[in-house]
Amino acid sequence: MSTAVITGATGKFGRVLVADRLARGDVVVAIASRTETLALLGDEHADAVKSRRLVTMACDLTAQDAAQTIADRSARLDIKPDALVNNARNLSYLSATPDGCVRRKDFVGELTLDVVVPCELTLALAHMSGSQLKRVVNIGSQYGVVALNRELYPDASKQPPVHYGVAKAALIQLSRELAVRLAPRVQVNCISFGGVEGRVDPDFKARYAKLVPSGRMLREDEIAGPVHFLLSEASSGMTGHNLVVDGGWTAW
Repeated sequence: MSTAVITGATGKFGRVLVADRLARGDVVVAIASRTETLALLGDEHADAVKSRRLVTMACDLTAQDAAQTIADRSARLDIKPDALVNNARNLSYLSATPDGCVRRKDFVGELTLDVVVPCELTLALAHMSGSQLKRVVNIGSQYGVVALNRELYPDASKQPPVHYGVAKAALIQLSRELAVRLAPRVQVNCISFGGVEGRVDPDFKARYAKLVPSGRMLREDEIAGPVHFLLSEASSGMTGHNLVVDGGWTAW
């Protein structure tokens, strides 16, 4: 049985990953910023909460001492995670003016949550007393590998802001740096996902389908498998790797 810390646990990806780890019999420490959404997550998995296989922690990950706070809380609960999934997001940072300019505070906020926080939390869990951390997976995006395709966004005001891709590219490099620095005890890898169905209209899906070899966006049920692979012994020979799961978007 594994013990996995998952940040952004109540978001689109997070809920899928929490459910998958619980279904596999793991203990999950679910971290999110809002107690209300964590309570709803707990209601969805009431049996896991009762058996203490699901532990929720409300935490503002951008706070100065957030990583150490999580490590300290885990220690007090006698939880020694062997897996970490850095998945936190804050959509409020992803705003831009119609001409593509980004406010500095949003640029810094996105870089903090996407790069600084994963670095701090990984190191805090790796260095806690009696640490059992073995595998870290950082959740990235195809836009950390390539720039956006403007044909997908005929309305320029709806393009992903420039700092999103910049932060995801930095996350890939962070994964390499931490993989080297924490080897051989801890494996650190990244997954760059393509677009996932759920938040877009039919016209967007149709445009996307024409631009990707697979002819479609990813399905929600395709999220957990790659993460499980990198958290399992099947990936024991991999570290510092960016696994691209994008239906072929970056292949052409």
